[in-house]
Amino acid sequence: MNIRRSAALVAATVAIGAMGAQAASADSASPSPKTAVPSGLYGKSDPTYDGVWRQSLALVAQDTVGVKPAKKAVDWLAGQQCENGGFAAFRAEPTKPCDAKTKIDSNATAAAVQALAAVGGRDGEVAKGVDRLKKTQNADGGWGYSQGMDSDANSTSVAIGALAAAGEKPSEVKSGKGKTGTDALASLALPCAKGKDGGALAYQPDKKGELAANADATAAGVLGALGTGFAPGKGTAPDAYTCEDGKSAKDIAHNGAVYLQNQLDTHLYLKSQLAGATDQPDYGNTADAVTAVAAAEGVKATKDSYTWLEKNAKGWAAQTGPAAYAELIFAAHATGNDPRDFGGTDLVSALNKTGPEPASTKSSASDSDETKDDGGSGANWWIIGVMFIAAVGAGFLLSGRKKQQQ
Repeated sequence: MNIRRSAALVAATVAIGAMGAQAASADSASPSPKTAVPSGLYGKSDPTYDGVWRQSLALVAQDTVGVKPAKKAVDWLAGQQCENGGFAAFRAEPTKPCDAKTKIDSNATAAAVQALAAVGGRDGEVAKGVDRLKKTQNADGGWGYSQGMDSDANSTSVAIGALAAAGEKPSEVKSGKGKTGTDALASLALPCAKGKDGGALAYQPDKKGELAANADATAAGVLGALGTGFAPGKGTAPDAYTCEDGKSAKDIAHNGAVYLQNQLDTHLYLKSQLAGATDQPDYGNTADAVTAVAAAEGVKATKDSYTWLEKNAKGWAAQTGPAAYAELIFAAHATGNDPRDFGGTDLVSALNKTGPEPASTKSSASDSDETKDDGGSGANWWIIGVMFIAAVGAGFLLSGRKKQQQ
């Protein structure tokens, strides 16, 4: 959702490029954090580029399954907010006032709003975050990664999710030109006439204004069009596989789900495309696609892919950390499966172990065999960074998994 909806990162092109030669094997690495990890934060890897993102997904996932997060975890997230309501990816010194050098971004802000709205008792912070999102909405109705940047499907979708979580009506949140987030998503949707790519969303138009199907952007866009956040429930619409022309929110969600259904039918999972390396399964985007399809069109087309995740994604989640466990919990929730029995693994217990002990939990299951998170997410974000630069030629990373999909 999941992207993102994944971590919102910003990295210099030169730093990304320097890691290109190592990218193919970086998944097996667990580099030591360069920045001290606060005790209230989930995950043990360097939080510089994904602290707020992974914390937000962890808190939303816990709330989804009836777990009350630790107060220190919620306090840490709330303490990352700047006075203007925005959030950066991570602030090592949250007691220092934010200034012009603070890299506030819409992804971290919207994710934090979703999390703080979910756990409750943080109305002030939620209201300030919503106000920040409204002030940074682009003329086309969407949101870019940071203020002044062009709208993209992922940022727009997570912002819509934040508005909905805060009790706003996204369809009534309009830019100065009267455009909504749905209008921005519609401008990024490929028409049905595009054949196998019909119904997909592009992340952004390329330099020539052309749209290219992007599975990550599509999964995010489906949830944005549905007006839901990271953790949608199981959809009630009948399973359907036909792209239908239209620009309404319902059309965008349906057509995006059709595209993702076809992708999952082809391989059971989505593939990452890393320059210079053999294509690998993309567990995060597969989980996001399963969540999106189940939320929009029902669970029939997700059963085989969900089973594939149960058999193959546990190692990825153990290495990657809290955001990965959260994505799998969202997939289980949307498909009506038990996240405490994910192919024999208790995802909830595994997530809880990556950070401070929750205040309370409804889980009656014993702890799984998953070990406490020793890091991992930092490595994955860097791999994705290389991919993103190769895919769109940008000098910064807008989302932990914004890349082209097969």
